[in-house]
Amino acid sequence: MGERLAGAEKEVLVEIVRFTQKNGLKGAEGGWKDFLALNDKKYGVSVSDPKKRTKDVLLAFLVTFSKDFQKYFSKLVRRHAERRAIEQYMNEFSGKISPEQKLVQLTTEHTEYRKNYYFPSYQEGWKIVRIGKLASSMNSGAMLAIDCEMVLCNDGTEAVVRVCVVDSKLEVKLDELVNPLKAVADYRTNITGVSKKDLEGVKFSLVDVQKSLKKLLAKGKILVGHSLYRDLYVLKFDYSRVIDTAYIFQYANLPTTALASLNSLCKSVCGYTLREEGKPHDCLKDAEAAMNLVTAKLKHGFNDPIEIAENSVPESDQMKLLAHRIPVYLPSQELLKILSGNPSIEEKIDSRIRGDFYSTCILFKDIDEADKAFDELDGQETKDTSGRLQKSVLLKRDNGDVASFFVRKMVYGSRPNNTDVLKKRPEPTDNVERKREDVDGDKQKRQRTSKKHGKKAKTPVVA
Repeated sequence: MGERLAGAEKEVLVEIVRFTQKNGLKGAEGGWKDFLALNDKKYGVSVSDPKKRTKDVLLAFLVTFSKDFQKYFSKLVRRHAERRAIEQYMNEFSGKISPEQKLVQLTTEHTEYRKNYYFPSYQEGWKIVRIGKLASSMNSGAMLAIDCEMVLCNDGTEAVVRVCVVDSKLEVKLDELVNPLKAVADYRTNITGVSKKDLEGVKFSLVDVQKSLKKLLAKGKILVGHSLYRDLYVLKFDYSRVIDTAYIFQYANLPTTALASLNSLCKSVCGYTLREEGKPHDCLKDAEAAMNLVTAKLKHGFNDPIEIAENSVPESDQMKLLAHRIPVYLPSQELLKILSGNPSIEEKIDSRIRGDFYSTCILFKDIDEADKAFDELDGQETKDTSGRLQKSVLLKRDNGDVASFFVRKMVYGSRPNNTDVLKKRPEPTDNVERKREDVDGDKQKRQRTSKKHGKKAKTPVVA
């Protein structure tokens, strides 16, 4: 057993065991629950929460993994030690910490950070880059912003096809098309702006991207991006000194767990529209936008919650419902059986396949039809992690099998109906005095009626 793993604190070992659970990792005696069932005759899997187990039990499970895995676990321990050292340094030398490093810390303190930034870098092809000496890193404010475009491959994974990097002055440091080196199922050209023809003759590979990034990030530079973990995941690049622009702002009119889109933040923080509805992404502009957000945060603070524009969800997206956690064996066309109206499966979508499940968008003729289809859908209504309404539904297939998945709305909350809109609409200014007179007259009439009957007037009850 490695000394670093054996010397780790219990809370660190708990995190590592949970990591094995999340990624379905198994040692010589199976997964975590398999290990408990085999070795604990008294409690078995009835006490499966790693936090409720002793450090010795956690270590005994982790040493059942191969030496390669144990080396990776040791790297996770080192990552925890680095994070703890950074926290201690910031407490002791707060006056020496760069403003940019404080945004790094703000990112790591976000509730979603540990969920999204623990990468499976034990897998083949991943590159782990350390941040260098602690003191020099904490005082440095050098930053680079990155954005990637991805395609969907035949094996269900995503691959990078374009990568752009800019510095804090928006000077381009990297702008390359990337050969995915495997069969592509969907280029998503309407989103990525990259076609099959664009990649003809391209020799720049993922390994080349990793080498370039490692060189650019020398001396512990900060890497900036929006939902940056998605880019790092597809790049197979494990780097810890990051600023995620989705994590450094608070939102006044979104659910606590919700994150604003890059386009919405640009409108609210920087005052410009990043892209028009229906236009493909521009990798370079997205990288510049992420850097602009960090620059604005450093300059103006934005410590108070900001308002995100209500129209941040395009009208075309409000005409859709998202079906997700769909078993891969269930054809997308079968989803239409349980929905009212005249829906269709959107052909050009940013679909995602994750293991045994996939997601897809369902398109309706207008917003009302989409809302009605969701309301009439039979299923338990909940909210996703971002606060959007969704339903857990069951679909009985022709062969008798039953498949379960989720159908989610694309917007937060409910769209106001016509009655609500009319109630909120202001009265014409030339009728204000007349309306006030009518109200006063009605009020006096109710008072006279009340006195006549010797009791208070009752508020009418609407059946």
